[in-house]
Amino acid sequence: MTNQEIIDLTNRHVTNTYRRFPITIVKGEGRRVWDADGKVYLDFVAGLAVCNLGHCHPAVVKAIKEQAEKLIHISNLYYIESQAELAKLLCENSFADKVFFCNSGAEANEAAIKLVRKYFHNRGEDRFQVISMEKSFHGRTMAAMAATGQKKIREGFEPLLEKFSYVPFNDVDAVRRAIVPRTAAIMIEPIQGEGGVILPSDGYIKELKALCKEEGILLIFDEIQVGMGRTGRLFAYEHYGVMPDIMTLAKGLAGGIAIGAMLATDDVASAFTPGSHASTFGGNPIAASAGIASVNAIIEENILDNCRKIGTYLFERLDGLKRKYHFIRETRGKGLIIGMELDIPGADIVNICLQKGLLINCIGEKILRFLPPLTVTETEVDEMIGILSTVLDGYK
Repeated sequence: MTNQEIIDLTNRHVTNTYRRFPITIVKGEGRRVWDADGKVYLDFVAGLAVCNLGHCHPAVVKAIKEQAEKLIHISNLYYIESQAELAKLLCENSFADKVFFCNSGAEANEAAIKLVRKYFHNRGEDRFQVISMEKSFHGRTMAAMAATGQKKIREGFEPLLEKFSYVPFNDVDAVRRAIVPRTAAIMIEPIQGEGGVILPSDGYIKELKALCKEEGILLIFDEIQVGMGRTGRLFAYEHYGVMPDIMTLAKGLAGGIAIGAMLATDDVASAFTPGSHASTFGGNPIAASAGIASVNAIIEENILDNCRKIGTYLFERLDGLKRKYHFIRETRGKGLIIGMELDIPGADIVNICLQKGLLINCIGEKILRFLPPLTVTETEVDEMIGILSTVLDGYK
């Protein structure tokens, strides 16, 4: 089918929950994708930080093929080899002792919220309030949405699940004032992605951890977007010298296959017992096999080194554009999650880039977000800057 035929079919039969661009991506390889009409695009969105290894990484494809020929699905009533191996791999490379698998980031955050409540219930403590950050994004299921500090995400779905409160990011005093006797946890993205690529100020994350320890509450890191190498470390918390009690992952964990994971320490994870939580497809053989291949590739193929190196290069090239274009306010980011804040709307810029064969993203109306695969090269960064500069020239 052509782009238009697929668009028409989608509009007839798929719920209208996305403002989609008028192309259909049918093929991907490395940092390039092709639409149904054969046009090629340089991809600096990477499936919204999902395709961290690029499109159709050979190791991930091989793992999926081999597993699909042996066993596609089996219930979690039984032990699953690849699930156990992926859990071991994640625990060996993080703070965690235990992993709960599910299918998405929202589900991982739901599991984290449920675990927090169960943990304090088992201890005989009447604690269930979660403090999260303004401009945060934790998902669109009911609990994850209630934890999200954006009114536009929650509007129309009230009443929300109790009890959540929101405080400004980078304000420890505001967190302290929000703590009440029933506060159970602080939930935070170490770097806010959907909120505008907002980085923590110096010492902020360490102060949060100290406050949690002081108040006897848990610290949850939502690393769904920034985990799995996106910042130049396997997990973003490594930059700040702080370990959470719970961490959630999804997006880049399995090279493009749907998966979510909630990681926790033994002490906290012990609150989950048989029957307290479950996921039919969580940690299924194919997703877990893809996850193993993806994590191993990130660790063994110098992906993190490339992310740091090219991330610095991309940041410098983007930041350098401020001298040429007066409407660029700020460039910020870490590794290969970078935001460029503008004084003008960004949606049309994204659309014109699309026409010229470049995929980028706009969030919050005036922030261009760059999330290329972690395998991106300097040559591809230069190509992207060339296209973007041509588009921005039209706004001088």
